[in-house]
Amino acid sequence: MKLETYCLTSKRSDKIAGGMMRLNRIVFVAIGLVLAGTCLRAQNTPGSPSQGSPPAQQQPQQQPPSQQPSPQPPAAPQPQAQPGTPAPLKIEDAAQPAPAAAPAVPRTPPTQPKSVVLEEVVARVNNEIITTSDLQHMHDSLVDDERQSCAGCTPEQMQADLDARQPDMLRDLIDQSLMVQRAKDMDINVESDIVKKLDEIRQENHLASMEELETKVEAAGVDYEDYKNNIRTQLLVQEVIRREVGGRIIIDHEEVLKYYKDHPDEFTRPEQVVLREIFINTDKKDPSEIPALRKKADSMLERVHNGDDFGELAKHFSDGSTAAQGGELGVFQHDGTLAADIENKVFKLNRNEVTDVIEAKTGFLIIQVEQRYAAGLQPLDKVEVEINNKLYMQKMEPALRDYLKQLRQDSYVDVKPGYVDTAAVPSTGITEVSPAPDTTKTKKGMKRFLLFGKRRNTTSSSS
Repeated sequence: MKLETYCLTSKRSDKIAGGMMRLNRIVFVAIGLVLAGTCLRAQNTPGSPSQGSPPAQQQPQQQPPSQQPSPQPPAAPQPQAQPGTPAPLKIEDAAQPAPAAAPAVPRTPPTQPKSVVLEEVVARVNNEIITTSDLQHMHDSLVDDERQSCAGCTPEQMQADLDARQPDMLRDLIDQSLMVQRAKDMDINVESDIVKKLDEIRQENHLASMEELETKVEAAGVDYEDYKNNIRTQLLVQEVIRREVGGRIIIDHEEVLKYYKDHPDEFTRPEQVVLREIFINTDKKDPSEIPALRKKADSMLERVHNGDDFGELAKHFSDGSTAAQGGELGVFQHDGTLAADIENKVFKLNRNEVTDVIEAKTGFLIIQVEQRYAAGLQPLDKVEVEINNKLYMQKMEPALRDYLKQLRQDSYVDVKPGYVDTAAVPSTGITEVSPAPDTTKTKKGMKRFLLFGKRRNTTSSSS
């Protein structure tokens, strides 16, 4: 992968550069010592020039060009940063050559640049860490989610929702880390599901190839490998919840029947229909393109009549904003909410029936009645799935929190002071253990021996 290759190359380059710098320093010192020894031997040799000899007769101190060490970082200290700001790290400073007058063997090492904290560890979850960047990414995700789920809300309402959810950001990151680690322990593999999910996203966005999807993701300022890792994390978490929590929630028919009888008002409704759409956009299209778009709408209708799933067709071919949700429009009553011509058509249809292609101002529309409710108390068979889902979700949330509580108790979770895990529980601590006495070695040896069977009693066997 590009990102991994880049990281490996950078690490390898850092190691090579560090090794070269250490080698240069050793050569630098060695040459200085050799030259000093040569001078001393020359002074002790008979006939050697005295200390007062002209400088031209002295042994030159400069090294030949082939033995010159690589440029070293300057010995001068780095400029001090202003109070409250970290000292800047400048790569170009490290590339400057040492001053010409610098001694061959400096008495003190060059002053190193002050370290700058680029990332802060907020929490440790077993062998994994959560950083301030992770918290910032979580916050950005919450903002995006709030904008999508509450598009009609005022800025004050959106901010109030964010303020209510923000205290649980660290809790959710710890939950995610615990479940991803659990997925690894369970040997869960979702690589094929990642490919399917990416292909679904490609089709929903009407992109021709996976390369085009990667280009779009990168153009949005998101690293494609990070994008895939986010999908991988979501799939792993979903699979752990499905196996470890959802698979153990059982809802029997008696529970459904009891809920139905205890909540009759909830299922007493006016005449309603649940609708889905496939929309083919013609807005701002050239008039020459309209016949082809009409033909596309007619082919969608034909495929529905031939048994193709309406929701899947909507996901892959609809131009409407509801495409990602399979064309779901919601529940409508016979009260004039819909346009008069559309309302008259859909309320004449039964469940799973579809309209003909409807020509609107901005495109061609096909509508399906996914479910139909007559006025009054709805029969159990029409609302049984709805009740099942409601009871399932009621049991899921506390069951999931109990599961995550157990994961926390079985794990090492350490949160930095100043940050709060709103679901914190006493967990397994990590303590230092004193060295074991020598007698334990004998015991361990006995255990290894006994793995091969019990010792025979030599006294009894000889008798």
